[in-house]
Amino acid sequence: MASGATAKPVIIQGAIPPREVLLEFISDNPDKASKREIAKAFGLKGEERVELKDLLRQLEDEGLLTKNRKSLARPGALPPVTVLDITTRDKDGELIGRPAEWPEDLGAAPAVLIRQSSEQRGKGKAPSAGLNDRILAKIFPNKDRSGPAYTARVIKVIDKRRGATLGVVHKLADGEIRLLPTDRRGEEMVIEPDGLGDAKDGDLVESETVRTGRFGLPRARVLSIVGSVASEKAISMIAIYSHGIPHIFPKQVMDEAEEAKPASMSKREDWRDVPLVTIDPADAKDHDDAVYAEPDTSPDNPGGVIVTVAIADVSWYVRTGAPLDREALKRGNSVYFPDRVVPMLPERISNDLCSLREGEDRPALAVRMTFSKEGRKAGHTFHRIMMKSAAKLSYQQAQAAIDGHPDDKSGPLLEPILKPLWDAYRIMKIGRDRRQPLELDMPERKILLKPDGTVDRVFVPDRLDAHKLIEEMMIQANVCAAETLEKKKQALIYRAHDGPSLAKQETLREFLSTLGISMAKGGQMRSNSFNGILSQAHGTPHQIMVNEMVLRSQSQAVYSPDNIGHFGLNLMKYAHFTSPIRRYADLIVHRALVGSLGLGEGGITREEEAQLEDIAAEISTFERRAMAAERDTVNRLVAHHLATRIGEDFEGRISGVTKAGLFVALPTYGADGFVPVSTIGNDYYFYDESHQALTGERSGLGYQLGDTVEVRLKAAIPLAGALQFEMLSEGKKLPTGTRSFHKSGRRPGGGPKKPGTRPPRGRRR
Repeated sequence: MASGATAKPVIIQGAIPPREVLLEFISDNPDKASKREIAKAFGLKGEERVELKDLLRQLEDEGLLTKNRKSLARPGALPPVTVLDITTRDKDGELIGRPAEWPEDLGAAPAVLIRQSSEQRGKGKAPSAGLNDRILAKIFPNKDRSGPAYTARVIKVIDKRRGATLGVVHKLADGEIRLLPTDRRGEEMVIEPDGLGDAKDGDLVESETVRTGRFGLPRARVLSIVGSVASEKAISMIAIYSHGIPHIFPKQVMDEAEEAKPASMSKREDWRDVPLVTIDPADAKDHDDAVYAEPDTSPDNPGGVIVTVAIADVSWYVRTGAPLDREALKRGNSVYFPDRVVPMLPERISNDLCSLREGEDRPALAVRMTFSKEGRKAGHTFHRIMMKSAAKLSYQQAQAAIDGHPDDKSGPLLEPILKPLWDAYRIMKIGRDRRQPLELDMPERKILLKPDGTVDRVFVPDRLDAHKLIEEMMIQANVCAAETLEKKKQALIYRAHDGPSLAKQETLREFLSTLGISMAKGGQMRSNSFNGILSQAHGTPHQIMVNEMVLRSQSQAVYSPDNIGHFGLNLMKYAHFTSPIRRYADLIVHRALVGSLGLGEGGITREEEAQLEDIAAEISTFERRAMAAERDTVNRLVAHHLATRIGEDFEGRISGVTKAGLFVALPTYGADGFVPVSTIGNDYYFYDESHQALTGERSGLGYQLGDTVEVRLKAAIPLAGALQFEMLSEGKKLPTGTRSFHKSGRRPGGGPKKPGTRPPRGRRR
C-alpha cells in the first residue's frame, strides 16, 4: 500500500457496518441511500434491519445525516440533481462547476467536475455544455477522493451565460469608470475606455473580466446593456439576470401562441349554464380557477354539499414537446416581483385563451366534490367541460358582500352563489379542523410601489375568510387529482413534503426547552404536534420566534413522482392541479388526468411518463430559483428605500444567528440586515447553534433568535440588497443551558475578535 493511503474497512455481509463505513457508503451512493437499499447492500435481514434503523436514527440525532424524502444524505451534500454554473477549467482542461444556489453559512460551494465525453457530444446523447454555462446536472460523489468532491453529468443546458457579470456603470469625478457589482460577494472592477461601448453612467450591463493582477482592481469590458438603473423595473431585472431566469419568449413560442385557436367541444360537457365565479386579487390579470357550491339533494347525504372547482384547460393548448411546452418546462413556473411578472406561458395563453373571463366561453377541467355535513369527502368526479364564468370578483368584494356590504355587482350574487359557497366552506372547515394541518402564523408582507418603481409602503394584507375558502377548495381539488390518478395507476408528479428530520426535531426541542415549552421526544411527529407547540407560545413574547423556529425545523416541499404524503397539510395524497397557467407540475397532472380518464386530446405521453423523475427535479430547482430571485428583489427594493436614512435608529427582531453575527429583520419593511459579531460590544461571543444564540464570554449576556432589539443603520448597498446595522441594545441574561459548552471546554464558534477581547490563554483549547 502506498505511504499515506488509508485502507477501507472490510465490509462483512450480514453484519451491521461500523459507523464510518455506513457514513462513507451513504456519501458514495446517494442514489442507494434509503434504509431498504442500505440493508440490501450490506445483506441485512430481520433483527439486523431493526438495529440498522436504530443506528441511522442515532446518526440523524447527532446531525451526521439528514433525511430527504425516503433517502439519507450527509449534511451539506449536494442533491442528486442540481443547477450548476460552470465557472472554470482544471489543469487538464476539464470543466468545473459550482452550485448556483449555496447557503452562505455552509462556507465555500463545493467544486463539481463536469463529465462530457466526445462520444456523447458527437452522438447527441447528452447536451454539450461550455465554460460559463448554467446547467442542470446529475450529481455523483467522487469516489476516488481526488480532485473535486463531485462529478456531474449534464442533463440540460439552462442558459448560455457567456461569462457575464452583472453590474452598474458608475463614472467617478476623475473620469475613471467603474463597474459596481450587483452580487453581495461581487468585486468592483474598472471598465477600460475602449471597453465601455455604448453604455452610459447608471446603465445596468453585462460584462466580462479581461485582465486581473496582483495589484489594483480587475479590468472589465461591457458585453451588453440590460437597461438603466433609473428605470422602474431595473431592480427585478437584476434578479432575473443574476439568477438566469428565462424572460424573453422565443419567436417560435410566440408564433405558436398567436396561432392557437379557441378549444372545440370535442369530448367536452357543456357547463356554460353553471354559475361558476372567479374570486381573485383585485389586480389579477389571469383567472385560472372558478368555484360553485350547492346543497346536495341526495337523501343519502342529508345536510351535505357539492363543491365544484373548475381549472383552465391549459393541456388543450400546450402539447407535449411543442415549443410552448419546451419553454414552459424551461421556466418551470411564473415568477412574481413587486413590479412585474415573468410568466411561464405567453399572455395569449395565460391572459386570454386560458383565462376564465367573465361571460366568455372557456375550456376547463372540473372536479365535483361531495361532502357530508361532518366535512368528510364522500366522493368526486372529473369532467372536461366548456364553461362561462358568471362573474369576476375580488376577495375583498366577495367578503364585503358576505359581511353585509354588497355592491352593485356582488349584491345579485349574494343569495344564489356567495352564501352557498360560504355554507360549503363552513362544512369543509369542519374536516380541515379535524385534519389539523400545520398552522404557522407567518404574516406575508407585500410591497406597494410608486409609479417610478420605488417603495411606497410595506404592509400585511388582511387574511379574509374569502382567501381561506378558495384555499381549502383548491387543496381538496388537489387531493382529488392525486387520488384519481393513483386509483388509475397513472404516473404523476406529487407535491411531496416530508416530516422534519430527527436532528431538526432535537434542535427545536433544545431551543424550546429554554423557553419552558415542552415537546414530545422520539416517535413520528405529526403536524398537530407542532400546533400544540404553537398554541403554548400564542400570546407570549416568544410567539413570533417559536413560529420561525418551527418553520425552520420543517423540510422543504418538492415535486416528486414518489408519494410520501404532505406533512404540513397532513394529507396522504396530494398533487398540484389548480394552477396550470403558472406551474408546470399542474400541467403534468392535467395531462395525466386527460390521458387516464380518456378525456380527449392533450394527454400525457409514454415518453413524458419516463421522464417524470427528471422533470420533478428540474421544476423543484426552478421553484427555489424563483423564490431566491423574489427574495433578492425585495431586499434590493428595501435597501434602495432606506439608503437615504443612514444613521437612523430602527426597532428590529433577531431573525438569524450565525457565528459571524446576527441577522436583524425590520418588521415594518420585511427585510433583513446584518450585525457583524466583531462590532457587538467589548466581549468575545460564543455561537450556540442549538439555542440560536450568541453569548458574551466575560459578561454572560447575549442575543437570541427572536429578541427585539434596537439597531442603527450603518450602511445600505442598494444594488446588492444589503443592509448593515450597529447593535444598540444591550445583551440579556440568556436562559440556563445556553452556555453549557463551557463545562466541556468546547467552543461552538465565534466571529472575529476585537482588539483586547482575546479570551484568557489558559481557557483556549
